[in-house]
Amino acid sequence: MKNSVKAVIITGGLIMVLLIGLLVYAVAQRAESENDPKPQVLREESHVLDDAGPDAVTVVEFLDFECEACGAYYPVVEDLRQKYAGQITYAVRYFPLPGHVNSMNAALAAEAAAQQGEFEAMYQHLFETQAEWGGAAEPNAETFRALAEEVGLDMDAYDAAVDDPATAERVRRDKSEGTFLGVEGTPTFFVDGRKVTITRWGDLEKAIIEAQSR
Repeated sequence: MKNSVKAVIITGGLIMVLLIGLLVYAVAQRAESENDPKPQVLREESHVLDDAGPDAVTVVEFLDFECEACGAYYPVVEDLRQKYAGQITYAVRYFPLPGHVNSMNAALAAEAAAQQGEFEAMYQHLFETQAEWGGAAEPNAETFRALAEEVGLDMDAYDAAVDDPATAERVRRDKSEGTFLGVEGTPTFFVDGRKVTITRWGDLEKAIIEAQSR
């Protein structure tokens, strides 16, 4: 009898310890999830090229400056930005692909330009010159330094920004968040937070029109 009571007490104690452990774990996991920011399509630090206000349709592009598809879609994007000026907010985020040896160099150049208020100028110049540097066999940071000079950047500030680990980390944050959001390749577009499937040239505009009607 005494052994049975003792066994019950021990079992009950073990169950209590287990329940307390599970409770502590659950609380810790909840606190961790609350502290970790949830993935967002658009962040305050994202580079906004056109801002049409809080009620406008928002288009976000995850891009790789060396990506040929991004380069091919660039004129389409520029036409849409002009056509829907004042109607859409347009922002871009980095998503350098591992198969492109200069995609990170290009993103660093764009981010360094952004620190001088010249992101759009570099964004446009990178795509307009993509045929000259894209597809190289080896990475070459000097290529992008020359492009920065052509844009008219302060080169001392540019060099400092490119060498600053925080600049690369800024690019990696975009790519990491894009991965969480389901970005697998470039260009990937989100319209009002919804991922758009692009199979034809007109698909992005179609998504914008549909978003305006909602």
